[in-house]
Amino acid sequence: MGRHDTYHKLIFFSLSILLLHIPLKNVDALACNWGTQASHPMPPNIVVKLLRDNGFNKVKLFEADPGALRALGKSGIQVMVGIPNDLLASMASTVTNAELWVQQNVSQYISKYGTDIRYVAVGNEPFLKTYKDRFVKSTYPALQNVQAALVKAGLGRQVKVTVPLNADVYESGDGLPSSGDFRSDIKTLMVSIVRFLADSVSPITFNIYPFLSLNADPNFPREYAFFPGSGGGGGAKPVVDGSISYTNVFDANFDTLVSALEKNGFDAEKVEIIVGEVGWPTDGDVNASPALAQRFNQGLLNRIVQGKGTPRRKTAPEVYVFSLVDEDAKSIDPGKFERHWGIFSYDGAVKYPLSLGNGRQLVPAKGVRYQAREWCVLSPQAAAGNGPNGATWTSSVEYACQLADCTSLGPGSSCAGLDSAANASYAFNMYFQKMDHRGGSCVFNNLGVVTKIDPSSGSCRFPIEIDTSRHDETSRPRKNSGAGEGKWGTVVTAVMAVVWAVFY
Repeated sequence: MGRHDTYHKLIFFSLSILLLHIPLKNVDALACNWGTQASHPMPPNIVVKLLRDNGFNKVKLFEADPGALRALGKSGIQVMVGIPNDLLASMASTVTNAELWVQQNVSQYISKYGTDIRYVAVGNEPFLKTYKDRFVKSTYPALQNVQAALVKAGLGRQVKVTVPLNADVYESGDGLPSSGDFRSDIKTLMVSIVRFLADSVSPITFNIYPFLSLNADPNFPREYAFFPGSGGGGGAKPVVDGSISYTNVFDANFDTLVSALEKNGFDAEKVEIIVGEVGWPTDGDVNASPALAQRFNQGLLNRIVQGKGTPRRKTAPEVYVFSLVDEDAKSIDPGKFERHWGIFSYDGAVKYPLSLGNGRQLVPAKGVRYQAREWCVLSPQAAAGNGPNGATWTSSVEYACQLADCTSLGPGSSCAGLDSAANASYAFNMYFQKMDHRGGSCVFNNLGVVTKIDPSSGSCRFPIEIDTSRHDETSRPRKNSGAGEGKWGTVVTAVMAVVWAVFY
């Protein structure tokens, strides 16, 4: 009996040690977009840690960024990697080009770094009306060639293809979801793509933006952009469609897609659908603020955590929040808000609180290194005597904003309350930070001066940029993330050695 008691104690001891070293995964599957168009991006390993710390176990990259893909290796995070639109013609021209891309950007990272790539996104919203059919002929052949390349590489079961599409590929003549159908000019093409993806057991991806719906139409009912019960009001007047009452534009938009699928012979419950982008910006527009972003994204996250579908499709889609961090190098078309979609600031700081389920709250990035605590501002002498130098002052501000990000200035933005002198200081500082505090970057015809006193005021933050030169070591991808494989192996070996020594 003593031997058996010892056996049970050792088994309990062994399991306890093993459980302590097994990384616990969150039950709530959270996914987001990680854009990398930033002048001073956070090191990829810090971003991956930020993702893990906040329970995001799926991420979408808009292109095959080498640093990001290496850092995501063995992280436990599933990856969707994108092929930019400007590569579609090449992918479509020959399967050899697709095979080379897959080898360099998928196979290599899976085999060499252990990156868990699950999807390849072929293009990004290639059928947008604003592109004027530029990618209409190349998208489907590119999709077919990339799928063939994945199969040839032995990844056909592990890695699936998809095409992220804007919601403008479907429409409703009377505005009701039940009347939804694919756009007439691309209907045949859309049906072919959906059928091809279904036959390949691959998802179709759509981007839905209630913010853009609100921003594009001055008569759009504001409450209809938000989810009911997400705070800030009693909800929108329902849009009645037969027996269904829609209380928010996300559900109505998604169900317009459902109707389009059903009208063209597909069972919407069986078609795998991903919402590739959905979110709310915090700056650069009167409708973009931390308060409104918090309201929308909290309602969105509540739905994700609850696994809630829509009135016409009970199966909840996989949803990728847009976006993880701000990107100061993005195009500002269609608006300045484009650089402010992140739930985190450029440096991983939390913009506003969000509940992630199971009592979890957003936590900021750790380990970010900054440039010296210095700002460039309009000198007190220039601010006090803005008479003869007025023209120079204006031209200097214009010069700074041509090269740096001034999207937080202007009506409706976080720095809209600044006077003209503070506006100039903001512009000067953004240029100074963009230029890494280099000598001569705070001159502006002798109007600028460097200060160690933070000029931030109210909602207007004067940032200090990330010092990318100090992240050389921390930017290198780690072989293991979180609980290391080496440590795990040592623990297993030690425990098994104890059991073996006692019983055998």
